Amino acid sequence: MKTRLGCLSNKSDSCSDFSEFLPPQERSTRYLKLSNDEVTRWAESFDALLSNKYGMTAFRTFLKTEFSDENIEFWLACEDYKKIKSSAKMMSKANKIYKEFIDVHAPREVNIDHRTREETKQKLLEPTSNSLNEVQAKVYSLMEKDSFPRFIRSKIYQDLLNRTQMHCQRKSV
Repeated sequence: MKTRLGCLSNKSDSCSDFSEFLPPQERSTRYLKLSNDEVTRWAESFDALLSNKYGMTAFRTFLKTEFSDENIEFWLACEDYKKIKSSAKMMSKANKIYKEFIDVHAPREVNIDHRTREETKQKLLEPTSNSLNEVQAKVYSLMEKDSFPRFIRSKIYQDLLNRTQMHCQRKSV
């Protein structure tokens, strides 16, 4: 995690190089640069942040610092779940998601109300591609209203924004 945060800290000379945040299979282009416009757009909407792989990575890093990365991990697991076509795979993935994120004793339990938890449990007895939609929407809303504004105010985001602005200014001089 230190390596990942190093790119965003004041000690880094190349904060606009985001490749070290990416999984090894996506690092084929070593010097992936972020534009100031791109980073600025993240603050405009939560969807803009999540739809950008570098924004997603920065947000995940931020959530890890707050010990609440289970929310984004759950949301991503739900996105993968929706793509499953096979009912056997759907059942398996639904059970895995339930045990990891929804169950009261889940190791990465997301913060949801009892009613939603119970309704989701019932829906997952015979899972469909929509079975997790309600709980996913609640977690999304929680991140959008709670974590996202803190991310935009965070040192991680502000440093990244400042560094892309400085990088852009240096290029225009």
